[in-house]
Amino acid sequence: MAEVVKMPKMSDTMTEGVIAKWHKKVGDKVKSGDLLAEVETDKATMDFESYQEGTLLYIGVEEGSAVPVDAVIAVIGDEGEDYKPLLEGGDAAAKEEKPAEDKKADAPKEEKPKEEKAEEAVDTSNIKAAVIRMPLLSDTMTEGTINKWNFKVGDKVKADDSLADVDTDKATMEVVGYEEGTLLYIGVEEGAAAKVNDIIAIVGEEGTDIQPLLKGGSGAPAAKSDDKGEAKEEKSAEAAPEKSESTSDDSRVKASPLARKMAKDKGINLNEVKGTAENGRIVKKDIEGFTPSTKEVTQKAAAEEAAISANAKEGAAKAGPTITLAPFIGEEKYTEKPVTQMRKVIAKRLSESLFTAPHFFVTVSIDMDSAMEARTKMNEVSPIKISFNDMVVKACAAALKQHPAINSSWLGDKIRFNEHVNIGIAVAVDEGLLVPVVRFADGKSLSRISAEVKEFAKKAKDKKLQPSDWEGSTFTISNLGMFGVDEFTAIINSPDSCILAVAGIQQVPVVKNGAVVPGNVMKVTLSADHRTVDGATAAAFLNTVKSLLEEPVRLLI
Repeated sequence: MAEVVKMPKMSDTMTEGVIAKWHKKVGDKVKSGDLLAEVETDKATMDFESYQEGTLLYIGVEEGSAVPVDAVIAVIGDEGEDYKPLLEGGDAAAKEEKPAEDKKADAPKEEKPKEEKAEEAVDTSNIKAAVIRMPLLSDTMTEGTINKWNFKVGDKVKADDSLADVDTDKATMEVVGYEEGTLLYIGVEEGAAAKVNDIIAIVGEEGTDIQPLLKGGSGAPAAKSDDKGEAKEEKSAEAAPEKSESTSDDSRVKASPLARKMAKDKGINLNEVKGTAENGRIVKKDIEGFTPSTKEVTQKAAAEEAAISANAKEGAAKAGPTITLAPFIGEEKYTEKPVTQMRKVIAKRLSESLFTAPHFFVTVSIDMDSAMEARTKMNEVSPIKISFNDMVVKACAAALKQHPAINSSWLGDKIRFNEHVNIGIAVAVDEGLLVPVVRFADGKSLSRISAEVKEFAKKAKDKKLQPSDWEGSTFTISNLGMFGVDEFTAIINSPDSCILAVAGIQQVPVVKNGAVVPGNVMKVTLSADHRTVDGATAAAFLNTVKSLLEEPVRLLI
């Protein structure tokens, strides 16, 4: 009897999946445990195995298409069995099939060739080649940049070969093609970006015509430069009426209004500029590429010096001794760099967090004298050096067990109170910020926490962190103490309810036993989501952290 195959829920936050690749085609025999397809979830690309046996009768989702969880994606049954009744009410694609056909029938005759051409482009079943698409390598990735191609067109590749290194918003990761044959096509150059699911390469038999695959696939990165746009801007500027607003001695020089304005802003005499447009006309690029001659710079400097000298002489009687200032000619410069994938995601996620979660902030000062003494003694016997940050992580882990509201997540119509304690540690890298997670931190020793944090920091800087390393935090710590920061606030790392900003330890006067004495004080600021956490709860949590760090022996109990 035929059975439908539905899109499975492969992660706790998955709402839909993208069929990255079908490993079976209609008519193939399928056994239980066979790899049916590869599915891109919100976390990673995962293998989807069949739990049914029989013949693959129907595939309802094309490669590269997304469907919601529990939607029908295939049907497996006996060969020749009528499966269409199973699709009624279960497959949106089947429901839309008839209206699409009606629309096609009603279309004007002149559109028919286009439709037939599109159908031919989609029919790629007989082509002995397979497209390789940009995979979803992290839960927040929307596009990837090709860092390096490990093969060139014409090379033989195996199914487990790493075709390229891709820069995502989190790290540099390998892309495996899962295809064997000859690399026939590379669609994205090194250093260029492609959206998730865009075609980046094609692998197949040597000599295969790949044009139908390219026509039927998603678009590759298009424009290579914006010369056209600049030309259009220049043309528009040239079309405008010319104005004689420059200096009196260059008003008769042929120049576009845009070039004339740029020359005026930069103080350039148009007589000194050689035009490259028709009839020697000066345009934008001529001004941008113009370098003043040494003679002109010298004359300008001399004129400025003479003016300064004249002014100085005029006021010499009143101002006292003459002061001669050397001329200074500066040049405005700047460098623009493309926004990295990591920086794009940081901007998007933190903006969403700040403008959707109502933040409030609570700060306390912690006396770190006892913590400094305890750390010195612990490092005498610890197998790995314990830092103040490790002590803060341990203190927060213990405090979160006492204050479950801080260890919660806002889910819209409900609040999740996490019983486990997974603490994210913000780690700065060249491109931005990563947040690897110390899992079950409340049950780990200080030396174990220290070892994990150091390992995460190394992997982050080497771009070796995997999705499993940064997913699942319930609370986050951001420490800028090593940079000498007195105090700061941090933006919540959603879906966590809170983040703790840890500043440096400062030597300041403090009052002890009625006397002012030197002390070591560290300020910490809790950023909290007011939808899940109230002010009194945040203050109580910070007081618990404060008491644990001021009496660090309690961290060992």
